[in-house]
Amino acid sequence: MDYPVFWIDRFHPHSVKQHTAFVAKSRAEVDAFYTAALRAGGTDHGAPGLRPTSAGYPSGYYAAFVLDPDGNNMEAVYRERQAQR
Repeated sequence: MDYPVFWIDRFHPHSVKQHTAFVAKSRAEVDAFYTAALRAGGTDHGAPGLRPTSAGYPSGYYAAFVLDPDGNNMEAVYRERQAQR
């Protein structure tokens, strides 16, 4: 793996909303994260799906985004094998 499994952005001030990303082992895990987060009170911020390379995402970037009750952006991402080579 050529990238961290868990990212923490230390450059934002504490009062600024954060973006936390978790690596999933499959698309199904991304989907399950999204469903569970919405049931737990999160707000949709990007349904599960492949993200476009035209928006700067690498090929095979499958992710879902949910805002937690404090407004932080929570992400689950699965990078397909062909994209990791």
